[in-house]
Amino acid sequence: MDIILLERVGKLGHIGDVVTVKDGFARNYLLPQKKALRATEANKQYFESQRAELEAQNEERKGAAQTVAEKIDGSSYVLIRQAGETGQLYGSVSSRDIAAAASDSDVNVTRGQIVLDKPLKALGLYDVRIMLHPEVTATVQVNIARSEDEAERQARGEDILAREEDLDDDEDAVEDGALSAEDALDPEALATVDPDAESAEAEPETTES
Repeated sequence: MDIILLERVGKLGHIGDVVTVKDGFARNYLLPQKKALRATEANKQYFESQRAELEAQNEERKGAAQTVAEKIDGSSYVLIRQAGETGQLYGSVSSRDIAAAASDSDVNVTRGQIVLDKPLKALGLYDVRIMLHPEVTATVQVNIARSEDEAERQARGEDILAREEDLDDDEDAVEDGALSAEDALDPEALATVDPDAESAEAEPETTES
């Protein structure tokens, strides 16, 4: 189907361009979203008569989007979620969740503006693009953690899952008697533990006859 773009659309083109797209894409997205018109002679004449006004409206929307982008670009949003020991979430973080977090900062962001290929399903830091206008995007950081404390440590670059594994190793060492409860809190003490020491002491000495 041939259409006239009423605004810039991805790699298709800019406002006023006549392009050919698949019928389904036009009927299901471009036309109902008022991003394009069918490229009939009547619509071409209508567009040319309204071009100046349409371009002015586009510039106004673009300016508003740039104002929002300046407010949120580089921002970080903490989302607290439950997760297992491996970091997998009991659920997921969707574009709706991210839009809600961004909107809490006195800006209006919709889920349709969040560029997310699929929901986020693990703890961690994620850079997410927000398309505020076809020509204006902002990038924010989404910090998914199980608590505010974990979120702060994660933002500092700490691997919260690795820390959890280290603590589990310390507990095992205390149970085996290789490390005192006090030393389990000291990472340097753990480095001095010889895993072969206990087995060596347990082996009886043998004498040759």
